[in-house]
Amino acid sequence: MPTALIVGASRGLGLAIAAELLAREWDVIGTVRGDARTGLHDLVDGHPGRVAVETLDMTRLDQIAALRERLAGRTLDLLFVNAGTTTRDPMARVGDVGIDEFTQVMITNAYSPMRVIEALQDLVPADGLIGAMSSGQGSITNNEVGTREVYRASKAALNMFMRSFAARPEQQARSMLLIAPGWIRTDLGGDLAPYTVEESAPILTDLLLSSRGLPGLRYLDRFGKDVPW
Repeated sequence: MPTALIVGASRGLGLAIAAELLAREWDVIGTVRGDARTGLHDLVDGHPGRVAVETLDMTRLDQIAALRERLAGRTLDLLFVNAGTTTRDPMARVGDVGIDEFTQVMITNAYSPMRVIEALQDLVPADGLIGAMSSGQGSITNNEVGTREVYRASKAALNMFMRSFAARPEQQARSMLLIAPGWIRTDLGGDLAPYTVEESAPILTDLLLSSRGLPGLRYLDRFGKDVPW
């Protein structure tokens, strides 16, 4: 069976994608941040021998290095980093957000995913896929109404980092994907979002699997359409 590593699989979309991959005959390694029991542990119980739980706070460089050491020798046919946080007041203007809060959003949404990808990319074979959860709000072209300024900036930064990574000569034959999943009812998306996690997971998993073997970086929405950078 092929193996996927889902970074951020304790709940929400990361957990739902992990479950969907299991249903499609993939083995899954999922990361959680702490020691508490999560939905990922329930998947372990329901799929003996096919799910592994790894502890990772991806804002900790020592934990990224430790995960890389533990996974040495493994093949990751899919590496997908699912991360997202925002400011305490999501609608706050950038000038009203403190330096520490601003820094934390940028580290979580842009810097840390790239550190994970940098550390683990050599475990992904030539026909594998490296992906990350972006957002339609990371599109500079589509930003015509503003709002959610820090979150938008962090996802735009992630997109730029991934474009730079994909432009490196040694990476240009790789398959890479940034997903803009739409507004989904998660802890981050809130109760007013039009899409559920349950209906979104199969769609997003389809995008991930169909992108394998296609060289280059794509930035796609939930319908498989290109999102303008």
